[in-house]
Amino acid sequence: MRTSSDIIPSRGGVRLGAVQGDRLWKRFRADLRKPFLIDRIEYVRDRVKGDTSGAYRWALRDVDFTIAPGEAVGLIGANGAGKSTLLKIIAGVMYPNAGRLRVGGRIGALIEVRAGLHSDLTGRENIFLYGTLLGLKRKRVAQVFDQIVEFAQIESAVDRQVKFYSTGMQLRLGFGVAAYLEPDILLVDEVLAVGDSAFQQRCLERMRQVLADGTTLLFVSHDLATMEATCARGMWLRDGALAQDGPVREVLGSYREWVEQFAETLESGDGPVRVAKVDVHGPNGGAPHSYEPLYVDLALESDAARDLALFIGVSEGPATPIFVARGAQRVKPGTTMARCAIDHVPLAAGRFYLWVAAFEPGTVATDLVPWHPARAFEVIGPQLEDTPRAVVRLSPVQVEHHWDFEAV
Repeated sequence: MRTSSDIIPSRGGVRLGAVQGDRLWKRFRADLRKPFLIDRIEYVRDRVKGDTSGAYRWALRDVDFTIAPGEAVGLIGANGAGKSTLLKIIAGVMYPNAGRLRVGGRIGALIEVRAGLHSDLTGRENIFLYGTLLGLKRKRVAQVFDQIVEFAQIESAVDRQVKFYSTGMQLRLGFGVAAYLEPDILLVDEVLAVGDSAFQQRCLERMRQVLADGTTLLFVSHDLATMEATCARGMWLRDGALAQDGPVREVLGSYREWVEQFAETLESGDGPVRVAKVDVHGPNGGAPHSYEPLYVDLALESDAARDLALFIGVSEGPATPIFVARGAQRVKPGTTMARCAIDHVPLAAGRFYLWVAAFEPGTVATDLVPWHPARAFEVIGPQLEDTPRAVVRLSPVQVEHHWDFEAV
């Protein structure tokens, strides 16, 4: 187990495994390679006039944070929010335009599929080269060499040039060398989405092991369930600024609400069938409770008599539902009231969203009502129970249960 009291002089003299960013700013110049000559002329003209509005784009704006040794931190945000830029600055492959970054210890980084791998070298040579760059002695790299090769599943290709590896082999090798060569800080950026399910599970298992050893983890992913299972703390970047920093479930909840704001602009449309009204409630008309009945009442307006396949789903925000319920009915012209009753709601306390869609029976290709969020609602009940670290719970489903223990 690593100790957090060690002090190293490099990159700021912070504790081993700690990362501290003080008011970090990073900008990128706009691409100067314009497709047409007139664009280049206009760009130069604006520069002469002093108009530099299109010359730079700020990727990070005044970002402040402190990460303690051994913390597991998830970076979330939309594409272009600055997550990968921040990881690259921490990894030392680029530098901020303003502010100060202090990092304690060796960094293992997997920011791209082939990050840290030289395509003309063999797998064996890449492992030893990466270890040397981390400051490890060749003897120490040799001690974990077999573990890396086994993890990457490249036993028969370890002496083949990496440029002849498949994308999956490169990914496994890259993660193996980053995670097995004793990093004090491990950076992982969305690359797990490239691998298959078995590889993802092995990566999660390895991350659990390095966290148990005291390694600091910074994890970027759009898979919010995996992030919640792996990280205890979340940092939400929005347009280059730090929007929220706190317990991961709270930060993910705020992020989901922000995402849902855009989805809520979608409506059922003005097609042949329209959802005119939606209500979600418990038995007494109030907010639904965990493990108790939930009722969904919908007012459907149709321009003609037609057969209808109606779907509802419940999600935490995105369009991927926790569960889906289907009902089929022939509706008359005008307004039809529909009710879906769910006897026992397997949801913990929190904010959820009801999604609705309607199709012609026997097909999901013809939208009568497009899949869209129709209403947000709160569930009252116990908080979602914790899972072991790096055990991914795909949905916030919580079943009513009890335990009995008896000494024998």
